[in-house]
Amino acid sequence: MGPRSSMRPDPGPALLELYDQALPEVYGYLLSRCGQRALAEDLTAETFLAAVEAVRGDQSGRRRPPRELTTAWLVGVARHKLVDHWRRSEREVRGLRLVAEDRPDDDPWDERLDALLAREVLMTLGPNHRAALTLRYIDGLSVPDVAQHLGRTVHATEALLVRAKAAFRQAYQRKEGPR
Repeated sequence: MGPRSSMRPDPGPALLELYDQALPEVYGYLLSRCGQRALAEDLTAETFLAAVEAVRGDQSGRRRPPRELTTAWLVGVARHKLVDHWRRSEREVRGLRLVAEDRPDDDPWDERLDALLAREVLMTLGPNHRAALTLRYIDGLSVPDVAQHLGRTVHATEALLVRAKAAFRQAYQRKEGPR
């Protein structure tokens, strides 16, 4: 057998086919969570660039390419890109943001929320709050999974969720006005 026998087949055609199938779903996933077309487009591009790097494999051998290229795998990559974006945004504004520490008795997650108003309010929150609430309540991840995505401990994530819900509640009530 020659030197080519140890090489993997070119994953390019499979990735191009997956691109055509998965692009609307990946873009839709990102747009529904960030609410900004330009940002969703940028993150979609980052997702597919990361996919190309992943299928090529890391030259050092530290990173293995995925076993199977699927839309679900790409959405997972997109989720990581979105979390990375939120982390970058949070670092930019960390020193300027004040978080209310009070714990109101009623919980807005038990109420029916106006979806459009809720999305608008979510976009006004800081990146860490937006990330935590999106991962927990929109994506339906468990608190430990949210903690893993955000690079925090479970305890710190629980505290972040309490603060994020309080911030959301206050912003929602301001936007909603008197009932």
